[in-house]
Amino acid sequence: MKQERTALYAGSFDPLTNGHLDVIRRAARLFDWLIVAIGANQHKQPIFSLEDRTRHLQGACRELTNVRVASFSGLLTRAVRDFEATAVVRGLRAVSDFEWELQMALMNRELESSCETVFLMPSPEYSFISSTLIREICQLGGDISAFVPEPVAGELGRKYRQAGTTDEESGSRI
Repeated sequence: MKQERTALYAGSFDPLTNGHLDVIRRAARLFDWLIVAIGANQHKQPIFSLEDRTRHLQGACRELTNVRVASFSGLLTRAVRDFEATAVVRGLRAVSDFEWELQMALMNRELESSCETVFLMPSPEYSFISSTLIREICQLGGDISAFVPEPVAGELGRKYRQAGTTDEESGSRI
């Protein structure tokens, strides 16, 4: 009997981007099951709550029948064991991502010898998208609708407008 292959795609997803969704869809084709795991990090102050990020991912992945959304805290290798995953999926946008991701993959394998990492490059139209850039563009009043799912764009825009932090004259890098 064939053993099912489960992969874990972990991230903060704050906010969820079309680049994340591209990696999720492609990884879902490679594995029997894909667990999209939202990392809960007490040292970071996310824009969206864990509940919001879970809702965004569940909505965006509803047509992918082999994808489950969950959360975890602590070491990724512990989550790999807890979810009985056979691989970790990581997205690589640029060469600069590779150095950090390689270090993390090697450390994860050192901590848990069965922890394999699979790197996926996003489709070219998503290779420049990052959650950090999306937050900055939105905060400065820019249109992010081409980069994130529609519900995320609307909610993120409302969050920045309510906080009074949109400022098109701030002299940002973008």
